[in-house]
Amino acid sequence: MSTEPAVPTELDTAKLYAARLQAVRARPYLATALFALHVVPSREVPTMGVDRYWRCYASPGFVERTPVEDLASVWVHEVSHLLRDHHGRSDRYASKHALAGRAERLRMNIAADCEINDDAYGDGLRFPEGAVHPEALGLGAGQVMEEYLSRFRLGHFTEAFAWLDCGSGADGLDRPWDLGPHGAHALSEQERELVRFRVAQGISGRPGRASRGWKRWAEDALQPPQPWRELLGGAIRSAATAPGVGQDYTYGRPARRSVSLPGIILPSLRRRPPRVSVVIDTSGSVSDAELGAALIEVAAISQALGGRRDLVTVVPCDSSAHLVHPLCRGEGIPLLGGGGTDLRAGFAKALRSGPKPDVIVALTDGQTPWPKERPPGRTVVGLFPRGGYDEDDPSYEPDPVPDWARVVEIG
Repeated sequence: MSTEPAVPTELDTAKLYAARLQAVRARPYLATALFALHVVPSREVPTMGVDRYWRCYASPGFVERTPVEDLASVWVHEVSHLLRDHHGRSDRYASKHALAGRAERLRMNIAADCEINDDAYGDGLRFPEGAVHPEALGLGAGQVMEEYLSRFRLGHFTEAFAWLDCGSGADGLDRPWDLGPHGAHALSEQERELVRFRVAQGISGRPGRASRGWKRWAEDALQPPQPWRELLGGAIRSAATAPGVGQDYTYGRPARRSVSLPGIILPSLRRRPPRVSVVIDTSGSVSDAELGAALIEVAAISQALGGRRDLVTVVPCDSSAHLVHPLCRGEGIPLLGGGGTDLRAGFAKALRSGPKPDVIVALTDGQTPWPKERPPGRTVVGLFPRGGYDEDDPSYEPDPVPDWARVVEIG
């Protein structure tokens, strides 16, 4: 006679919904999203998982054996995948890096979990047993999925997380249990965006309640779609991958031509990741809203470089250049200024900093003199829109952007 407990055939919805209420009490700003999820009982899903259409698939056995407190944490975890668009971001990352297969999607699921779990718990939510934390992979907290993906591969550090399966809503790979876009209770694209917008409003309207990661997410979610952002990112990627950019000589791997020259060691040419310095116009003619947009663009620039924030520095500049700030978190960069405008000082400051940037990005309204000589490397200029110029002189016209810079109209 078997002593193994019988697997329940019916989902204990009362327990599951009680856990959702507990999740709402702990994270009230996520209430709209938590109640937008439609529960689908499934014995195929290992634990709980979501699809991109905002269905939550729940295993009856998992719900039965999991305490309500842990289920509350799982609710928050799963809805976080959908709010942060991990399925769409995984698809884009896979397409950009030519990745395919279940192993790579598992890696994306792990990276997405790291993005969520580094600050999701505490304050009424306990850390679920077996959940992924960046420290378990030797990684630092406070990064996004794409950054984590660039820093680890599947191996002995990830063996303990091979069981993870948060569903297609976490990594974009369809599952056998998914009901698909035409199944019952699927949210339309407009409905999904409305849920995200309402959650972002709730987070922004109650400062101090949400974690730093959720606040950053809300700032991005409340920004209207900007078609020029792809142009700016494309211009930066084009500049960063141009011939000569990020190239240097090294004796660590001698050139193959050394074989034909006995006694002489020739260095080989190696390619390193390009460095980008962002000069932000902080003069009085740039509004606070535009400065806020500039910081958001700094984060977008790091994403254009594959999430490598360590390769990006920021130079606030009005008529003089201020400190060079390494990019750790965009919201921590003080944008000092408010006077006149002379971005030549910002260019000079960026070029004097070590190591020198391969690409300089200037975010400005264009009311500035420009360097007379072309800076080394590549230059991209993002121009804030201006209907006209009137700086106590109706006849004032700004100097045109030099032809050695790639120009992108912002907004």
